[in-house]
Amino acid sequence: MLKRKKVIKSINTLLIAALTATSLTINAQDNSRKKIDGVVAVIGDFVVLESDIDKAYVDLKNQGINTSDIKRCELLGNLMETKLYTHHAIQDSIPVLDVQIDAQVNQRIDYMKQNLGSEEKILKFYRKDNMIDFKSELAEILKNQSLSGKMQEQIVEEVTITPDEVKQFFKSIPKEDRPEIGTEIEMSQIVVKPKPDVKEVQSTIDRLNSYRDDVLNNGASFATKAVLYSQDPGSRSTGGKYTITRKDPFAKEFKEAAFRLQVGEVSKPFKTDFGYHIVTVDKVLGQKREVRHILLVPEINSEVLNKYKVVADSLRTSITNEKISFSDAAKQYSDEKETRADGGVVVNPVTGDKRFELTKLDPILYEQVSGLEQGKLSRVLGEQDRQGNKFFKIIQVTKKTPEHIADFGKDYTKIQELALKEKKLRAIKKWQKEKIVDTYIKVSKTYNNCDFQSNWVKK
Repeated sequence: MLKRKKVIKSINTLLIAALTATSLTINAQDNSRKKIDGVVAVIGDFVVLESDIDKAYVDLKNQGINTSDIKRCELLGNLMETKLYTHHAIQDSIPVLDVQIDAQVNQRIDYMKQNLGSEEKILKFYRKDNMIDFKSELAEILKNQSLSGKMQEQIVEEVTITPDEVKQFFKSIPKEDRPEIGTEIEMSQIVVKPKPDVKEVQSTIDRLNSYRDDVLNNGASFATKAVLYSQDPGSRSTGGKYTITRKDPFAKEFKEAAFRLQVGEVSKPFKTDFGYHIVTVDKVLGQKREVRHILLVPEINSEVLNKYKVVADSLRTSITNEKISFSDAAKQYSDEKETRADGGVVVNPVTGDKRFELTKLDPILYEQVSGLEQGKLSRVLGEQDRQGNKFFKIIQVTKKTPEHIADFGKDYTKIQELALKEKKLRAIKKWQKEKIVDTYIKVSKTYNNCDFQSNWVKK
């Protein structure tokens, strides 16, 4: 964990915007608010309502954040920042892919179902008449959040920092205020993925073929079958629907099938890393295609799982007894493409290097590795992916660096990261200052006396 004994004052705009953006996570049945809703600010083409501030409070409370010291003025300022970014993202024609928004909407709906139980309960909870309108409203919110984030990314995308700037940044910090670097680890892993037997694979393909025949020969609804049978949590509730382009991050086999078909055709079953699919094309929209798919994952019975668990246990024993190195074992036996070639070395997707701050790990992974000493192996761990596919994993902590005060030579990457972050924040503040002047902004008299950090009232 990276922290200072005395915190360097800076506003993490990205975090605040994400925390306070208007969302549908509020308790929609809260009837305690009596005051009349109204516009409190106008930013370009957007408005902020009194209810938006109320929602921001509830959002923070739902995340376990103490709001007793947070003033309405602060939340209004943060909401106006988000609207400012969104407004200029639209002005600059920053694209947001519909397929990504659709996927996010479906993920949110699935999460709500897990908590509330059904679509009917979701609609009742949020006081909505139908799921189509509810999803449309949710999609608009998520799209604006995405636009705001992309605008901020565009502002800082060309901001770089030189080694000399990093050095000057570090020197500017008094010794007593130097950041503490939390315990860090480097790790490697071996993943053993059980494979279904031939009979189960054929059974899965036969089921997909039966759905395909029913659609083509009997006029059955592909969308209905996707809702009933597909095992893709990201599209099941919308009848397997995705809007895709050739550049979207879908499996190669999926895109090849989608762009090979004519409207109304249904593909034969094909395999990806996620399972087995059939795809149909609903519409061709220029470079985009509206498609639907049904995903089935062959079931792996307990007998097959136990067989692969024995394989993983045997592999761990061989490494422990030094019959094979962890690196060689990963290269020869791991089923994880991303790490296999490098001997199982796991790269931090956030920083791009091999180091992970222990306290920032996913809670499950933290529990698995926090007690391991350098060079030691975890037990054989059983996990499953989003589709429910079970697999086994062995982790080795290859390096463990205890918590310490930052050292310029040893911790250059961390110091560089902190210095670049502050430089980006300065760039965002500069952009915001200029855009406030150039953008139509009107703040209600009720909030004119707020001590905003930015010049929203243009005094």
